[in-house]
Amino acid sequence: MADPFSADYSAILGDLVQVTESRILLIVMDGLGDMRSRELPRTPLEAARTPELDRLAKESALGRLVPVLPGITPGSGPGHLALFGYDPIEFQIGRGVLEAVGLDVPLAEGDVAARGNFCTVDPSGKVSDRRAGRIPTEKTQELCARIRKAVSEIDGCRVIIEPGMSHRFCVVFRGKGLSADLSDADPQKEGKPIPAVQARSKSAAKAAKAVNRFVEEVGKLLRKEPKANGALLRGFSKKPEIPSMKEKFGLEPTCIATYPMYRGLARLVGMAVAKVDPPSMEGEQKCLLAMDRRQTFVYFHWKATDQAGEDGNFEQKVAAIEQVDKALPVLLGAGFDALAISGDHSSPVPMKGHSWHPVPVLVWNKWGGGDGLDRFSETSCNGGSLGIIPMKCLMPLLLAHAMKLKKYGA
Repeated sequence: MADPFSADYSAILGDLVQVTESRILLIVMDGLGDMRSRELPRTPLEAARTPELDRLAKESALGRLVPVLPGITPGSGPGHLALFGYDPIEFQIGRGVLEAVGLDVPLAEGDVAARGNFCTVDPSGKVSDRRAGRIPTEKTQELCARIRKAVSEIDGCRVIIEPGMSHRFCVVFRGKGLSADLSDADPQKEGKPIPAVQARSKSAAKAAKAVNRFVEEVGKLLRKEPKANGALLRGFSKKPEIPSMKEKFGLEPTCIATYPMYRGLARLVGMAVAKVDPPSMEGEQKCLLAMDRRQTFVYFHWKATDQAGEDGNFEQKVAAIEQVDKALPVLLGAGFDALAISGDHSSPVPMKGHSWHPVPVLVWNKWGGGDGLDRFSETSCNGGSLGIIPMKCLMPLLLAHAMKLKKYGA
């Protein structure tokens, strides 16, 4: 697949961007893409009742987006960076940093951050549930408070721990000479023990030792817990340098998301982050309607589609898509000039996880004109005018639809 977003293309785009009052809305249904299987002859998007999405599809350009490269399965970080117009190969942000920034943990130079899950470890020492039964956020807050009190320093490193949502938390190791060049303390699947962190370079030996001691101490501290009796850590990383969306595209961007990682990623590219209260579709809608016209780009994130895909729950993913469809009249009534609906990656129900499959996308603007296709689905998007393109090309399309790009050449 040819890459139309080469370095030369990026330079041309920078010269064409113009600041206007027009507004862009990007709705991200996390993990939206899916696949058919023998057991599931339709995807959740095909099975869902989506009259609003289908009506919009008739007026829109459709296609599919490749998050990184064909065949490459992306994490949520690379997928979102690409949606925001950044090359995910050039700009790499670790999961730990995203979680830390999303939880408002200030990162100092040299800090190593990791994303954590509380997990269930069986008597044989193997992980029987990587998500500890998705314990409630209140329980995670209680456990983090206990750990904070008991394990505040390890081997000369200060340990900073903050609870996230449900079973998730963030931990930051602060000290001299720490490297993030570490393997994960996470087997990535049930039925295996928590692996020891390995230093991938000599400079990471000190950090590896501190992390392994932390995981060990947490296991001792929580050994009597019925569900959350262990900790998994992954995505060790340091804060990178990345240009803001205002610098890159002349936008005043705002994020509406409830999960810390997505809020963290938004902050790293210079977005303001709205407070969503309550953390629900209704709360997110309320935030959107409260935006004033100075916010020229709004990123609206919906997590439930991804959760259902990773759980292998077809009906739940259908329901999550239908929730967005029911909310569309409110979202579209907020006065945006250009709109895109897509996902950051595919999370097919049969695979119970992220995949490399291209993600369906819909792009609309107020002047109308579209492909005239009847549905917003993987099949319809295969036949759309956008084709199958790199995800990082979505932002230039949105800028064009919002009349934020000047003409190229005489």
